[in-house]
Order: sequence, then C-alpha cells, then structure tokens
Amino acid sequence: MRYLLGVDIGTSGTKSVLFDEIGTVVAHATVEYPMYQPKAGWAEQDPEDWWRAVCGSISAVIAKSGIDAAEIAGVGLSGQMHSLVCLDGDGKVLRKAILWCDQRTAAEAAELTEIVGRERLVEITANPAMTGFTAAKLLWVRNHEPEIYEKTRKILLPKDYIRLRLTGEYATEVSDASGMQLLDVAKRTWSQPLLDTLEIDRSLLADVYESVYVSGKVTAEAAKLTGLCPGTPVVGGAGDQAAGGVGNGIVRTGTVSATLGTSGVVFAHTDEMVLDKEGRVHTLCHAVPGCWHVMGVTQAAGLSLKWFREQFCKAEEAAADLYGEDVYVLLDRLAADVPAGCDGLFYLPYLMGERTPHLDPNARGVFFGLNARHTKADLLRAVMEGVGYSMKDCLEILKKMGVPVDEVRASGGGGKSALWRQMLADMFAKKVTTINVSEGPALGVAILAGTAAGIYGSVAEGCDAIISRKTTQRAQAEAKQLYKTHYPVYKSLYRSLKHEFAKLNAISQ
Repeated sequence: MRYLLGVDIGTSGTKSVLFDEIGTVVAHATVEYPMYQPKAGWAEQDPEDWWRAVCGSISAVIAKSGIDAAEIAGVGLSGQMHSLVCLDGDGKVLRKAILWCDQRTAAEAAELTEIVGRERLVEITANPAMTGFTAAKLLWVRNHEPEIYEKTRKILLPKDYIRLRLTGEYATEVSDASGMQLLDVAKRTWSQPLLDTLEIDRSLLADVYESVYVSGKVTAEAAKLTGLCPGTPVVGGAGDQAAGGVGNGIVRTGTVSATLGTSGVVFAHTDEMVLDKEGRVHTLCHAVPGCWHVMGVTQAAGLSLKWFREQFCKAEEAAADLYGEDVYVLLDRLAADVPAGCDGLFYLPYLMGERTPHLDPNARGVFFGLNARHTKADLLRAVMEGVGYSMKDCLEILKKMGVPVDEVRASGGGGKSALWRQMLADMFAKKVTTINVSEGPALGVAILAGTAAGIYGSVAEGCDAIISRKTTQRAQAEAKQLYKTHYPVYKSLYRSLKHEFAKLNAISQ
C-alpha cells in the first residue's frame, strides 16, 4: 500500500493529513500559530511559525499512523493564497509575511490600476487590482520599506516557502501564482510586459509549473525534522481554493461547489478561460492541468452566523453545553420553525464589506423589514437566507458568463446544515449535494501528489476513485417560488444603500 500526504498551510494553523490510495484518512494533525496585527487592518505571520507547524504536524501524522515513511509516495502542498514572503539571497526571511487579508495596500492597488490601466490589468491577470493580491503587497514594500525591497531576491507564497524548506527548490505553480496578479492567466506564465511596466525584476519570481509537476524532493535536513524519507517527491500543489476544488471533486464542468466557511465561496471548473470584465468574480488557473476556475466570494458567510450566535444566543450556547450538543444544531432547529422568507425580513451579510459582486469595503451588515412580530428566530433564519442570497449573487454571475451549473456541492462548516443546504437548493433552483469526504485542500493536494506518482491516471480519475455523493437535496416548489420573488428585493437593497454606506464610512473614520 502506498500513502499520500496532504499539507495545508492555513491562516490559523497547518493541517497535515495522511491518506491511503482510496482516500481514507490514516492520520491527521494540526498545529496552530498566531497572527500579528501591528496596526488596524494589518495582518502578518512569521514564516518560521509555518515551518515549525509543518514539521510538527508531519512528524505527528507519521508517528500516529505507524507506517514506514518510505511508503509515502508523494507530498502535496496547499496554502493560504496571496500572502507575501520576502527572502534575501540566502533564502532568509526579511520581514513577517503580509497576509491575504491585510488591507494596508489600498493606495498600491490604485497605483497598480493607474500604471497598468484597469482594462489591461484584467486582460492579463483576469482580475482588477485587489488589496489582497500579492502584487499590491510587493508595491507596498517597495514604497514603504525600500531597505527591505532592496535586499529582496525572491518572493514566495506560503506553501512555496514551505517547499523551499522541504526541498531547497524555488518553485510555484499556476493556481497560486495566478492570485499574485503578476501572471498571464491565459498563457499560464509570468507576464513579462506587466513586470516591465511595474519595474519588477523577473528574477524575484520562482519558476512556475503545473500543479501535478514534481517540483522537488525532500532533503536530508528536512527529513530529519519531519520524519519523511529523503527523496520523497513534492508536487507543485495548489492554492487553498483550487486545492479545495479538487478535494470536492470540482474537476469537470457542470458541478459547482458552494463552501460555507467563514467566508462563502462559489467555485466552478472551466475547460476554457472565461472572464468577467467587470471583475466581480475571480478567474484563476485551476490545479487541473490546462484548465481554469472561476469563483465568487461572500466575505461573511459562516462569520455572519457566528456573529449572531455570539451576540444573541447565549441561552442556546448554555443549553448546548448542558446537553452536550453542537450549538449550531440547536440554532438549526430554531430557524427551521420559521417559514421561508421570514415574514419579509432581509439580512445583508456585509459585516466585512463585500467582494462579490460589489467589491465594496464600505458595505455594512443590514437587517431590513423588521416589524413588531419578528422574533430572534426570524432574525436567525434571515441571517442564513441573506448568506444564501449573497451566494446566489455569485452563482448568477457564473451562469451569465456561460458556466454550466447542473449540481451544487455544499461543503464547509455551514454545509453540514441540512437546513442551510435546503435553502441553497431552493434559492439556486438546483440540486445540492454533499460528498463522502471532508478534508478539502489537504485531500486535493494528496490527489495531485497521487497523480504525479502514477497512482491515478489524471486528477479527474483520482477524484473518481475517492469521491462519491453522500446526500442530495432538490428545490421545493413553494420555497423556490418564494425566494424567486424575494431575490430582486434583496438585490435592490445594496443599490439603494451604496452611497449611504460610503457616507457612513466617511463619518465614522
């Protein structure tokens, strides 16, 4: 029996999972680390923390599994996208990594648009300038920390820094690289014209490969620290979204994933590159060789429900503790007693601004339509429905771009809720399914490693060998019609409030 190791370098911690060839979890371990916020809106981490977590979690997994490390056929790496690691000529970290969620780069995103031109930038990178993307972070370092920029000889993404520590190789792959805003996404290679325009030296960037390419092998030094065997192949891997797409089986057209995590992501595979010229959704290279993916992001999906629970559901939390139940199961029961539509109550889930379809950092959360009959249960269900409408916003854009949608595959913490999945089925007017596995990015990159090792003939074959449908829910006619009637009202609320959001932001600085 051969085994595959998936390592996911996330924002809160690193999770390593060991799988057998049919995707069964043999062992897993997670090691957490801190985030540093030296100023409001800033977010940084120490790459050395990632490395310690990788060494600790891999060592723990091998010890728990009891297998011979020589039986591990390959390692796949996934990680938080966009975050910037600056290295000197010896590969040493020059400053803490600036994370994907860091918002200090508004001026640099504007600078990027001004220098390149919005239309040209979208044409090359398939996305408008984003504060979260890596290019704006690199410009920020150049503008604000010139002494660091002058010493920088390589920039890497989190998982690629771990690759360097594991293998000694500077490399990246297309899915993560396309979130840097320096890649020609159609050609799947660095854009020399864009680099020239921005006066960024190509030598700062690692070579870019397809996600199933073996980009290096574990060194003797890394083997001592992790318990892996020297020479174990490490594949290109993928950014967390593409890796999660593979882990959910989104490797052919027609099946779309809806991930209800802290944020909400609607993710679709495409065989050809398709582009939203308005920049409302992201088009990036997929981890499936020669393919792309399109995704829309709702900033505060599960976060909205978590916020509501923490602020208004202390009694339910106490009851859950008393009876040993998951508090979200109790909240589901409470919301299930409320009829669809919540008696005309709407919730806009813009607690953290919004990304799709509005790309508006000023947007705020809103309850609209309150009357004296409404109860806490109504507000709770309205939160869940508001998140559903926001994810429908994402799905509708994909459909208008010509992306086929036959099935929606729900995942993430919120995807465990049968009630929430039914809302999505009714709102989307599509069947909503769940699958038999839940390891997401770690499984996705393990499949990539298995493909590189020849265990699977292709990424799609690997998914077919491991992933199957577990549950299916279809739209209910009455609720489907009600949501169809209510959705235009939901859409109109942002348009009506957009200027008021901006005014509120101006006076509350």
